[in-house]
Amino acid sequence: MRGLFPKLNNIVAALLLTVTFSLPSGMAAAAENARLDELFTRLKEADAGAARRIAAEIELEMSKSGSASMDLLYKRGRDALEAGNIDVAIEHLTALTDHAPDFAQGYYLRAVAYYRAELFGPSFADLERALILNPRHYEAIGLLGYLMEEMNQPELAHDAYLRALELHPHHEDIQMGLDRLGPTMGGEPL
Repeated sequence: MRGLFPKLNNIVAALLLTVTFSLPSGMAAAAENARLDELFTRLKEADAGAARRIAAEIELEMSKSGSASMDLLYKRGRDALEAGNIDVAIEHLTALTDHAPDFAQGYYLRAVAYYRAELFGPSFADLERALILNPRHYEAIGLLGYLMEEMNQPELAHDAYLRALELHPHHEDIQMGLDRLGPTMGGEPL
């Protein structure tokens, strides 16, 4: 797999550095509002049951574009993705990212669609954009970890999963990813 993506390691390393070092500036950015700050603080301190509810609130807040028409494109893209209509989802989500270029959730969801279409380069590009816009997007960081795991890059996957768990300590899917890597990383699963 390493031979198929010779520049991928550099791209992913740069992306992980962007996520790691852009968090303080991302938190100060205008797009990060007080409501999300409060929710992320509560998420870190919550038990597993409360964490699910708080995460749902965070995801609801992050899915608001600020425009009814952009929210409609987002909903159509999400619905098409859930129905397995990947090409239709990509079309709606591309229209969304074209018209709302500062909406991180649009890029994240299109990254998911690209991943399902096995278009890994565009998926990575959208994850990068989503994380530049919202460095606390733990779902995007988790997907990055999963992609790294799929591409036999366990160290990068491990780093991404740990970063996502710093933001959402009770995320079951991300924890399972980290657990899968336990033996690969020379340690015990957490």
